[in-house]
Amino acid sequence: MGVLKQWLPYVLSGISAGGQYALIAVGYTMVYGILRLINFAHGDIFMVAGLIMVYLSATMPLYFALPVVVILTVALGFAVERCAYKPLRQAPRMSVMISAIGMSYLLQSLMWYVTGGLAKQFPDIPLISQSVRVFGVKDKLAVFISPLAAVVLMVILVIIINHTKFGMSMRAVSKDFETAQLMGVKINRVISMTFIIGSFLAAVGALLYFAKNTGINHMAGSTPGIKAFIAAVVGGIGSVPGAVVGALLIGVVESLAKAFGLADFSDVISFALLIIILVIKPTGLFGEKTTEKV
Repeated sequence: MGVLKQWLPYVLSGISAGGQYALIAVGYTMVYGILRLINFAHGDIFMVAGLIMVYLSATMPLYFALPVVVILTVALGFAVERCAYKPLRQAPRMSVMISAIGMSYLLQSLMWYVTGGLAKQFPDIPLISQSVRVFGVKDKLAVFISPLAAVVLMVILVIIINHTKFGMSMRAVSKDFETAQLMGVKINRVISMTFIIGSFLAAVGALLYFAKNTGINHMAGSTPGIKAFIAAVVGGIGSVPGAVVGALLIGVVESLAKAFGLADFSDVISFALLIIILVIKPTGLFGEKTTEKV
């Protein structure tokens, strides 16, 4: 009982952090599942959502600013897809990857210009910014809500993907892009909706993440974006449940590293876990082995 009481706070803290990573990781994994492309700008869309909230909260009531942040973030994700990826639909994969990296730097530079390179204070959001104690762990409510939000949204996405006509279109595009197009699937609509869903999750994740980590600047999306990407790969990139499980696993491992006095090496441990899992199971925990057509 004493051992449980000692370790439970670290496990809960890790699950909470993992929930925040999961909301970003699902965006990575969905885009990869459709386009076989890593959207390197996804972490920056997450960062932009946080900065939009900073500026909107200073000019309008919070109850109005929250939905506007989500709408603007979704619009940004849609614009990124249309500007950076759609024109390169038939281009070599390397060109698309370079475009993704370029869009990431563009968003960072734009936000650096807007903020003057200075960190901004994320506003207190009623309820989720309040501190609560759960099983001996005291933190902001947003931290404890994150894993629940990630799991609920994961279930909704799995239902959409497996049991709706749009989900069937997504699965068809994921399996065979060209054949799905020949069969009448509206490729551009499917891809745009994938980016829209991913950006929506990034907006929700930003509101929960920055409610705890209140300092935000133009580089604020880099670290959580990298952790979320690691989580997506660990879980099996392309798998929505895998992204959530991978994120929770990364969060718990990092938290336990702090418990053992290895806080300075938590990032190294995350990458080490990634390498170990990929050596044992190259497709990730939930990834499926795919064959390339010749």
